[in-house]
Amino acid sequence: MSQHQILNAADHGQLRIHTEAGAAFGDNVMASLAMPAEFREVQAHYPIVFRRDAETGKLAALALFGFEAGENLFLNGSTWEARYRPMAHAVQPFLIGRPAEEGAAPQVHIDMANPRVATGGEGMRVFDDTGTPTPYLESIASMLGDLDYAWQEGAAFFTAVEAYGLVEPFTLEVTLDDGSIQSLVGYLTIHEERLSSLDGEALAALMAEGHLARIYMVLASLAQFGNLVSRKNRKVALG
Repeated sequence: MSQHQILNAADHGQLRIHTEAGAAFGDNVMASLAMPAEFREVQAHYPIVFRRDAETGKLAALALFGFEAGENLFLNGSTWEARYRPMAHAVQPFLIGRPAEEGAAPQVHIDMANPRVATGGEGMRVFDDTGTPTPYLESIASMLGDLDYAWQEGAAFFTAVEAYGLVEPFTLEVTLDDGSIQSLVGYLTIHEERLSSLDGEALAALMAEGHLARIYMVLASLAQFGNLVSRKNRKVALG
């Protein structure tokens, strides 16, 4: 269960954060939220798919690391075998908190229940002995700012692909080298036929807003399913 607190030197002056990769630190996850602003970096390593929130119906994008819950095929012991990790995952155990007062500045929160959190021993210090934020914390605060901006800015992308009817459900089913079947259901992707049928005015509008390039990034990312299947085959072969 999460245990969110407002980060401050008085309560968290001795806090350390494990920054290495590892299942013990919560990296054994199948997917992470991906912001449209980072699709260019994400598509170079991971398939990007969409998921609709069961309660609100709103779309979100995910970078896939595996085929089933708890599976990260990019995790090899203490090594993450990709040059880029989506911001929403890389920033953990920190998150953005919004005060109740309208217009108040966002705050840096920390999930004290996250396995990356340590109160002593090894790990990156969050504050130095004078209570000043360390360079590590400053980099995290910068990433949180980027993530917050990307989350808000990305809403227009999802509104646009919905408005033009550019999403469709898809099912992936592949046969692994050992004969077993691996499948993915419940996700959505870009409807290529509908995209190709848009008129020049619609395409120009999507391009002007910066959405068209991101749409093609999603489509390009689907080639990474081949990489994901290869990683799954290696995992199965190694037992």
